[in-house]
Amino acid sequence: QSQLVESGGGLVQPGGSLRLSCAASGFVLEDYTIGWFRQAPGKEREWVSCINRRDNTNYQDSVKGRFTISRDNAKNTVYLQMNSLSPEDTAIYYCAVRIGYYCSVSPIDFRSWGQGTQVTVSS
Repeated sequence: QSQLVESGGGLVQPGGSLRLSCAASGFVLEDYTIGWFRQAPGKEREWVSCINRRDNTNYQDSVKGRFTISRDNAKNTVYLQMNSLSPEDTAIYYCAVRIGYYCSVSPIDFRSWGQGTQVTVSS
């Protein structure tokens, strides 16, 4: 059974950093495009970043220069390094799989969603 498990969330002060992990079981992550999304209370789920099987990456404008997506194929895990965090980054962060080669910003193009990990940025 294909499954993704996110981890690494927590409470951090503004300006701090966190590294989220998205670990896969039941399939090989490097064969797919992986997306990170987030959902804040009362808001729709929004796309944050993608990495495809050629390690091409894309970022939402609000996180460019602060977030970095990467992949460790030996660990079958995708990471999201988040720096210079602000309260606006507070949300539940999810990873998911896309069959297609190209990134998509639409959640409906992804599947096998993990359970999410909470990121709270507050002083």
